[in-house]
Amino acid sequence: MYGITGTPGTGKSSLAEILEARGFRILHLSETFGPYQMGRDTDRETMVIDEERWAREFGGFEGIVEGHLAHLLPCDRIVILRCRPDVLACRLGERGYQKAKITENSLAEALDVILIETLESFSPEQIYELDTTDKTIHECADLAEKFFRGNLPPTHGSLDWSSYIGIDE
Repeated sequence: MYGITGTPGTGKSSLAEILEARGFRILHLSETFGPYQMGRDTDRETMVIDEERWAREFGGFEGIVEGHLAHLLPCDRIVILRCRPDVLACRLGERGYQKAKITENSLAEALDVILIETLESFSPEQIYELDTTDKTIHECADLAEKFFRGNLPPTHGSLDWSSYIGIDE
């Protein structure tokens, strides 16, 4: 099983769509959350799920799992999609996200939250950090596919967006 993870707005669903068209089997993890839903956090505009139970009970999958919690599953290789925080803020704004949610996600991206969480469970050889900021979705798909097939070396930790902390969306 391979994984695609990242902050909301980095391109996970779009990347999965392209890879699916190329013949990969895709599971959108948001479709598996139902039994683990514990309510809704209206302040943060998000569904609350029992992440630990969900990950523990996940039955596995032959293909690519896609979602912002993919790094909580035992993937053989994982691609972390990244996006420069100011560009991410624009993308989320275009989706209609509220200012507080845009700030929360942009800050999480600037602070490498998903990268850090992924490094807690995966060895560096299993991780490919992919900056989607200035790439087309097809370029991103080419790179992810090469990494999943073992034709691209792992990479992580080369992005430093700490200067975006405190940006005003």
